[in-house]
Amino acid sequence: QVQLVESGGGLVQPGGSLTLSCTVFGTTLDAYAIGWFRQAAGGQREKISCISSSDDSTVYADSVKGRFTISKDNAKHTVYLQMNSLKPEDAGVYYCATGRFRYGARCLVNDYWGRGTQITVSS
Repeated sequence: QVQLVESGGGLVQPGGSLTLSCTVFGTTLDAYAIGWFRQAAGGQREKISCISSSDDSTVYADSVKGRFTISKDNAKHTVYLQMNSLKPEDAGVYYCATGRFRYGARCLVNDYWGRGTQITVSS
């Protein structure tokens, strides 16, 4: 049974930083790409970053490029999202999900999802 567990959310002031973690159980990071998605209140879920399983290539949405960094630790089965210079529009529930191996860092076909972690950006 593949499970993903997010952690690291919370309240942060505009301009601040947070690091999210996504720990994967029941499989390894060699088998799946891992993506981070966010959903603002009343909005649709959007993909904001992804890291491939094979060559660690990464993709970012334009809205977070230059501010967010995705990385992984295979030994810990964990993918991280370092978020800097946070803005109020970055607030929402952040989810991690698997992406099929064949699609690399596009993170397509998301078979497994975590339950999400809430980010609030407010002064």
